[in-house]
Amino acid sequence: MNIIIVGCGKVGLTLAQQLLQEDHAITIVDLNKERLEAAVGSMDVQAVLGNGTSYGILMEAGLKTADLLIAVTDHDERNMLSCLIARKAGNCQVIARVRDPSYYEDIDFIKGELGLSMVINPEWAAARDIMRLLQIPSALDVDIFDRSRVNMLRFPIQAGSPLDGKNMMEVNALLSGRMLVCIRERNGEIVIPKGNTELRAGDKISVVMPSGQIAWVLQRLKLQAKPIRAVTIAGGGSTSEYLATILQRAGMQVKIIESSRARCEVLAERLPKAQIICGDCSDKTLLSEEGLPSAEAFICLTGLDEENIMLALYAGKVSQAKVVTKISRIDFEEVVEDLNLGSVIYPKNITAENIVRYVRALGNAGSNNVETLYRLLDGRVEAMEFIVHPGSDITGIRIQDLKLKKDLLVCSINRKGRIITPTGQDTIEVGDVVVVVTTGKGIRDLRDIVRS
Repeated sequence: MNIIIVGCGKVGLTLAQQLLQEDHAITIVDLNKERLEAAVGSMDVQAVLGNGTSYGILMEAGLKTADLLIAVTDHDERNMLSCLIARKAGNCQVIARVRDPSYYEDIDFIKGELGLSMVINPEWAAARDIMRLLQIPSALDVDIFDRSRVNMLRFPIQAGSPLDGKNMMEVNALLSGRMLVCIRERNGEIVIPKGNTELRAGDKISVVMPSGQIAWVLQRLKLQAKPIRAVTIAGGGSTSEYLATILQRAGMQVKIIESSRARCEVLAERLPKAQIICGDCSDKTLLSEEGLPSAEAFICLTGLDEENIMLALYAGKVSQAKVVTKISRIDFEEVVEDLNLGSVIYPKNITAENIVRYVRALGNAGSNNVETLYRLLDGRVEAMEFIVHPGSDITGIRIQDLKLKKDLLVCSINRKGRIITPTGQDTIEVGDVVVVVTTGKGIRDLRDIVRS
């Protein structure tokens, strides 16, 4: 597909990198010459210097032959105008980044009036993911499938865990088949487990289970299952505002620490039930006075990655709080992973996942498209959800006879509301919702899970 990306910031660059991996032709439009030169120097993309709201610039970027335009500048109004021009002057789908909470209240109206195919909001998406983490505090990551009926949780195996020293067959017996281990991480190596794969303390694992089994499984594994009720947030930006709104709707107590008095006044007006503290998030005395040592959860959402990392490290040292850290710009994920930062959120990656899923569906219309897509562990693993449509040539065959591709696992099957943790004896049938995890590439359709 021919794709135009308007905006060469961190989100635009991440999108270009992800979509290039999908073998699409990418043209980036931006006003910043240095950014464009850096993008062209590091990726196989075309670049057009200019304003993405200019008809002439968009035509120069190839609007007439474009299949999709994605507008992700730092200005909501420019993004929406770029998409409006593309809809009127071209024949392509359009996606706009809209971040401002005041716009987002009317987003359905805006989407309909401008003819937007999708609206993306990295800050809202990050807030939503943080909420999931607070609901299951023992998990490092929480991803959902099948409209929240199925969850993928990632957590470390501690010394003394019931899982320490057990292989997959023993884990299955221990948990009565209610949980499936789909990824094991050890010393930087990622494995899609088989029956004899063994777990040890120090490993990190990703597991798939029905939502209704989470409390039982966590209790059996001696992990914290009780949701958090009070949250302290460092930083008062858009993500914090979105998160506070979500938390308050769930009945949680919210405290926000923000250094800008003007921003504090805005937050106090928009979030009258939240406690807004005007002060420096990096002031240890202030953090102590505001109860960090006894906090249930501490969320690091300042505008500086370095500050978020230092705050997370400090919170991990002085408290038992559930810590969540937002990373926006730092790209050394393998280094960040080794730090004690609790759960780490990358808003730009969340956005890229949603758009890659949409683009795959566009290029595969009418087939068993990817309904949900997560790129995990620095993109080395993909977890996907499919709905099985009539005409699929893999239905009615036992999974053990399907000749699945290497390093691929069918993790969950929803059949008419009944969640199945599959074994080799199970089959995939029309109407099923199927979750697949793989370290391979090129899975765009459910048929791609089998060897050709």
